[in-house]
Amino acid sequence: MVVACIALTLVCAEVKKSSNLFIKPTTLHRIKKTGTLRMITARAINSYEIYRGKPIGFEYEMAREFADYLNVRLEMVTPGWNQIYRFLEQDHGDFIAAGPGIIQEQYQNQGQNKSHTFSDPYMTVQYKLIHHKLIYGPSNLEALAGQTIHVRRGTAYQMKLEQIRRDGIEIGIVLHDNTPTMELIQMVADREIKYTVADVTIANLNRRYHPDIALGLDLSPEKPLGWAVRSNDPEFLNTVNDFLADIKSRGIQQKIYKKYYSDVETFDYYDVKKFHQRIDTRLPDYQEIIQQECREYGFDWRMIAAVVYQESHYNPQARSRTGVRGLMQVTADTAKEMGIDNRLHPEQSLRAGIRYLAKLYQRFEEIEDHHQRLLFTLASYNIGYGHVRDAQVLAENHGWNKNRWASLEKTLPMLTKVRYYRTVPNGYARGWEPVHYIKRILTYYDILRQKA
Repeated sequence: MVVACIALTLVCAEVKKSSNLFIKPTTLHRIKKTGTLRMITARAINSYEIYRGKPIGFEYEMAREFADYLNVRLEMVTPGWNQIYRFLEQDHGDFIAAGPGIIQEQYQNQGQNKSHTFSDPYMTVQYKLIHHKLIYGPSNLEALAGQTIHVRRGTAYQMKLEQIRRDGIEIGIVLHDNTPTMELIQMVADREIKYTVADVTIANLNRRYHPDIALGLDLSPEKPLGWAVRSNDPEFLNTVNDFLADIKSRGIQQKIYKKYYSDVETFDYYDVKKFHQRIDTRLPDYQEIIQQECREYGFDWRMIAAVVYQESHYNPQARSRTGVRGLMQVTADTAKEMGIDNRLHPEQSLRAGIRYLAKLYQRFEEIEDHHQRLLFTLASYNIGYGHVRDAQVLAENHGWNKNRWASLEKTLPMLTKVRYYRTVPNGYARGWEPVHYIKRILTYYDILRQKA
């Protein structure tokens, strides 16, 4: 009898042990065990792309912060727009972060789809009807009747248009497979299609690349945007929510947002349109020498090309009211220092200006981040090295990080106020100028980078 009981106990233990083998580990357990966080996304300017061999994008940088939060590495999974949810359901990735078009509308339909759920929102989005500037867009939803609108299949945009049609407004909907919103916006700009739909932030960003588009009718109120996770894993959902709350409280999310979407609402149609024209008509004359000099000093040539445009609009005869001249608006003193004798000679001006930028760049050796260091360099080129150092002193006095451009955006304008400029060695400066100067350069740079 005792032997039988022992045997039964062993059998039960083995059954329990074998059944545990079939218990699927949680997402968080798998992430910790493998040391890998898998982000499901799609290639797009707002989510994830590769530039100069490095990954960039708003959603990518948010996910990279999440990987750091979990102390694991980030792996990108890009199955194509139409496969994103299937990849999540089949456990080919841990969460979806792909921007507004694919996620947000599902908040209204969580009860209808049990395979995935959503994190707490980290921003809001709003849909806009996109059309060409030469087309008068409808002023209300009823005026949409009879119009045809193109959107990507399986998106929140499609769901919204179908809702409008169910509400009794007869519209045509053309669905595109695996077509990024940006491509549809470009088709609107090229007059290949009449209408598409995009989130207002994405649309504003795309106006830089396609200045002839117009943001028309509001198709929705602001809606929450979050990351999608599998609905059968509340532990991982709670971890995502804790992370999103953490980076919001520490200002990290706002910093990433500002990096990608800063000033997208500010749009000068004629300036951007003229820049696009001069990229084609003027830049080719100087692109080779810009690239050659940038290779020598390790600069991204597109950033320097943006600087050249801001300085002279690619006009080698340009002359400012202060007497600086040429493509890089080199001063007489800088020309002498850099060893050139003709500031109006395009090659001499470019070589002198880029070499002077490299010299300024070396003087900020304490700033480790290349992008931040370059912004300080550009500000010095515009307003002078001493004034930038003064602005750093003011930042330090206010308890701000003196090596972050976000701090100098606040302190440089202080140099116009007597109570501040009297406390620093170099005195008064029109400190708001380098702030606007760099904003314009970053806009031009973004256009050049995207066109590439």
